[in-house]
Amino acid sequence: MDEAERPRSSLPGVREIGLNAPIEWLKGGFSDFGKAFGPCIFYGAALALVSAMFATGLLFSGQASWIMVFAGGFLFIAPMIAMGLYEAGRQLELGQTPTLREMLVVKTASAQNLAYLGLALLIVYFFWTRMAQLIYALSTYTLHESVGEFLTFMFTTSAGQSMAMTGTVVGGIIAFIAFSLVVVSAPMLLDRKTDVFIATVTSVRSVAKNPGPMLLWAVMIAVLTAIGLVTAFIGLVVVFPVIGLSSWRAYRALVVSPD
Repeated sequence: MDEAERPRSSLPGVREIGLNAPIEWLKGGFSDFGKAFGPCIFYGAALALVSAMFATGLLFSGQASWIMVFAGGFLFIAPMIAMGLYEAGRQLELGQTPTLREMLVVKTASAQNLAYLGLALLIVYFFWTRMAQLIYALSTYTLHESVGEFLTFMFTTSAGQSMAMTGTVVGGIIAFIAFSLVVVSAPMLLDRKTDVFIATVTSVRSVAKNPGPMLLWAVMIAVLTAIGLVTAFIGLVVVFPVIGLSSWRAYRALVVSPD
C-alpha cells in the first residue's frame, strides 16, 4: 500500500465550540438542502417510505409495542443511513453540485471501517431492544396488539407511565452513548483515510470537550427526528436530509483539518 493511502494513525485536533453552534449547523443544513433539493428530497422520501412500510408491517402483525422500539432504535442507525448526505455536504462545501448517484454510491468511505462502525451501532441497538423488552415485560403481563391499546396502557395507567419514564431515561442514556460514538466518526470515515478506532475516539473527544453544545445538538436531533416520526414519517422527507447535511457541518466545525 502506498504511504499516502495508509490510514492516518494520529488523533486530529478537536475544537471547542459555543453553545449556539448547533443552531448555526441547522441553519446551514437548511441552506444546503435548498442547494441540493432534488437528490436530497428523493433521499428523504425513500427513507420515509421504507420506514412507513416497516412500521405498517409491525402494526398488522400484532407487534404494535415494537413500533416504539423501532422509533427509538432509528436514532442509533440513522447516522449510517446518512452517509450519502455527508457526501452531499462535502461536495457542496467544495462548490460542487451533488447528484443522487454519488449520494447513493459513496466511494470515498472505507467499506471495512464503515462495516465495523455499523456493527458497533447494531450491537448498541440490539442492547436497546432487549432493554425495552425487559422494561415492557416488567411493566405488564398483557400483550398489547394494537397501537391504540398500547398507547392507552402507556398514558392512562400508572404502570404504563412508569414504563414510559423508565424507558425514556434508559433509552436516552443508551442513545447518547451511541451519539457520542458516531456523531463525528461517520462523516470522518467518509472524509479521511483513517480507521474506525481513531474516528470513534475523536468523536467521543469532541463530545467530552463540548458537553453543553453536543447535548443540545443531540436533543435537537432527537426532537426533529420525533417530529419526522409522529407525522407518519412524512416529516422525515425533509427532516432527515437537513439533519444529515447539518451533521456534516458539525463534523467540519469540531475536527481540525489535516495539514
